[in-house]
Amino acid sequence: MGESRAAARTSETAETSVEVTLDVDGDGEARVDTGIGFFDHMLMALAKHGLFDLTVDCDGDLEVDDHHTVEDVAIVLGEAFDEALGDRRGIRRFADRRVPLDEAVAAVVLDVSGRPHFEFEGSFSAERVGGFTAGMAPHFARSLATNAGLTLHLAVEGENAHHEVEAVFKSLARALDDATRVDERRSDAPSTKGEL
Repeated sequence: MGESRAAARTSETAETSVEVTLDVDGDGEARVDTGIGFFDHMLMALAKHGLFDLTVDCDGDLEVDDHHTVEDVAIVLGEAFDEALGDRRGIRRFADRRVPLDEAVAAVVLDVSGRPHFEFEGSFSAERVGGFTAGMAPHFARSLATNAGLTLHLAVEGENAHHEVEAVFKSLARALDDATRVDERRSDAPSTKGEL
């Protein structure tokens, strides 16, 4: 492969301290510590199924709730994707992935466009999965899309919130892997504008 597509980003606010490293062309290895066990599990699934090498360390105000931690990790991870992809030369750009988990299924349609946009359709069968608020799954996706410059359409259905949220993260992982892969036939940015 050509030059490395990796990045390291940090953020420090009154609510959270976040450190992220990302290698888009990794092996799916992850080390994650956010203080929210189920969120750690989801980020590890994102790395595993997207074949990204990922480290995430977050010290957040979990005594308040999980919102700031999940949102800020998504923001910093989005910035890392944006930096790692650089000028996006040669990438496939588009992806469309559906992933089932038992009765649940999630679908992600993705354009690594440089134009942030997010749409969500669906709901979750329970408010929480462990220490993770289920409604934070689409908020994570929105924050990631906004900071990585993605057009992202996400839908989910099912009967078990654990399965629904996990399907969301796995479909996002597979779509990100597909869209960010380098197409050896292409040497330029995949746009008639000549850049993304």
